[in-house]
Amino acid sequence: MTLVPESDLAEEDRRGRQLRIVVDLACNVIAQGRLSRAEAEAIVDATRRRVLELFPGKDDTFDLVLAPRFARLIAEFTPSLPPARVVPFRPR
Repeated sequence: MTLVPESDLAEEDRRGRQLRIVVDLACNVIAQGRLSRAEAEAIVDATRRRVLELFPGKDDTFDLVLAPRFARLIAEFTPSLPPARVVPFRPR
């Protein structure tokens, strides 16, 4: 059994706390429901970049764990695009 230095554990704990804060903040801002879809997606992109700065190489984990959560929030709290208005073709 190898022992992990206490400073490494403290650093991992700090990064974990920062991860929770960043993700919770992004979720709360999206859930306020005052953003456009593009603004909400920009927040998710910025959150993803920050998460990958904290935990490099964890792209798959973000996509598996957090992306569905953000997708659900965006679908629920951002206005969906209005349906396309198609003008009927009128022959001359």
